[in-house]
Amino acid sequence: MAETFIGVIGGSGVYEIDGLQDAAWQTVGTPWGAPSDQLLVGRLDGVRIAFLPRHGRGHVHTPSTVPYRANIDALKRLGVTDVLAVSACGSFREEMAPGHFVLVDQFLDRTIHREKSFFGPGCVAHVSLAHPTCPRLADAVEEAAKAEGIPVRRGGTYLAMEGPQFSTLAESKLYREVLGCDVIGMTNMPEAALAREAELCYCPVAMVTDYDSWHPDHGAVDITAIIATLTGNAEKARSLVRRLPGLLGPDRAPCPHGCDRALDQALLTAPERRDPALLARLDAVAGRVLG
Repeated sequence: MAETFIGVIGGSGVYEIDGLQDAAWQTVGTPWGAPSDQLLVGRLDGVRIAFLPRHGRGHVHTPSTVPYRANIDALKRLGVTDVLAVSACGSFREEMAPGHFVLVDQFLDRTIHREKSFFGPGCVAHVSLAHPTCPRLADAVEEAAKAEGIPVRRGGTYLAMEGPQFSTLAESKLYREVLGCDVIGMTNMPEAALAREAELCYCPVAMVTDYDSWHPDHGAVDITAIIATLTGNAEKARSLVRRLPGLLGPDRAPCPHGCDRALDQALLTAPERRDPALLARLDAVAGRVLG
């Protein structure tokens, strides 16, 4: 049986985790470049945890410049098994008010300037994203949120936009009324897809800060109001994380949904035609199937 190792990717407003024992910032090199920052590694209730600030400490990366491949590789390279991805988002639903958390389970990806796969010419692979998040991990996160009294919604579709600008009113109405999305953000894709390629269980927690621009009573997105909401959301997120080790436990069985075996049938390139240079870069992400 494997050891549970929780990776937390902190979004806007979440730059640290309280209460880690033996905590130390570690530099993790990857073949895909440097991650967003060092990783804070320690233990919480006996369970290993690695924290990575998605935008870097001090918020230095835009949504488009976050090194998504390096971030996921660094977590996998450390031995992380389960990834909790925290991010700020706008809401398209009246009932998903600022301060609510949404456990996203579907995505529409409208980003255009990001590398979206570890694989490519010389080693082609196709993983299924029909169900891009892990229900087992979401069960634990939902239980933790409810135990902390956090308003939480299980399930929802996340519209990933490129940014860094917020939506126009026309875009906001399109995403809400025509595409039927529930929340909007700038960072969960290609992060979720890369986590699946790396065979990591992945659960996104979208923390609602605003109503985007569709809501007739709230007007345009106001960054000052967002920052104020972020502060409260960040504390809720930290309290949620503190609950997770007790719910997941130190011992980890294989994922019942197959997240940790996503590459079993994914590789298409014949072994003798695979590019050795690309294989070397895939040592952490796909080492299980590449042998």
